[in-house]
Amino acid sequence: MTTAELDAFFRSFLDLEGFSSFDNALNGIQVDNDSSPVSKIVFGVDAAMETFEQAAVRNAGMLFVHHGLFWGTPLRVAGNMRQRIKFLLDKNISLYAVHLPLDQHPEFGNNAVLARLLGLENIKPFGIYHGRKIGYKGTFPNSVSIDEAVKKISFKGRPPAGIFPFGKKSCVSAAVVSGGSSSNARDAIEESIDLFVTGESFHGIYHDCLEAKLNMIAGGHYNTEVWGVRAVMEHCKSALGIDVEFIDAPTGL
Repeated sequence: MTTAELDAFFRSFLDLEGFSSFDNALNGIQVDNDSSPVSKIVFGVDAAMETFEQAAVRNAGMLFVHHGLFWGTPLRVAGNMRQRIKFLLDKNISLYAVHLPLDQHPEFGNNAVLARLLGLENIKPFGIYHGRKIGYKGTFPNSVSIDEAVKKISFKGRPPAGIFPFGKKSCVSAAVVSGGSSSNARDAIEESIDLFVTGESFHGIYHDCLEAKLNMIAGGHYNTEVWGVRAVMEHCKSALGIDVEFIDAPTGL
């Protein structure tokens, strides 16, 4: 398939245009190839040389990532940026990035997959960001401890960035917003949710969670955002029959 055909395929189920007014990421094709057909797509979290080099070793025609190169601010094509773009062009690898539309997607999104991994039922949208709910919340069929929840969402058994067991020993409800969304803990507090799962924590939210007795898991920005690209990867494999592979390049953050 050409990159134009793949772009149309991704746009058929990922709402790239619906987030264009407030997602500062450049969603869609960020670097195109020379119009050659793509026979293999590799998937990763971050657009960086480490990922690019692994994509080249795997003879990828396209790299699909969650965090792309362009974030709404004009950048000089110099230094690291020049090296990254030059590498993609030299290797004829197209770069495709999807940020918030991948966080929010009700089936393939980071947050929806995490909600399913937790085993939540009665799943509903949660966590407003610029007027749109990009996370999900639900209830456990049987109460779950914070340690049990950590095991459910751990990617390859990696430890979370932080665990804050400030609330109930047994949780009956949880909410999820992946990545750098710890401020949504305040939404969880307002809705009397037992457990909030995100990627990163920050100093300013600590005492809010402590005083409100909210359990929080900071699973790691990277580790909470492998799930969306992997879900899209499996969908591509099933729907297109194309060769796919996931590149694991953890940051530990």
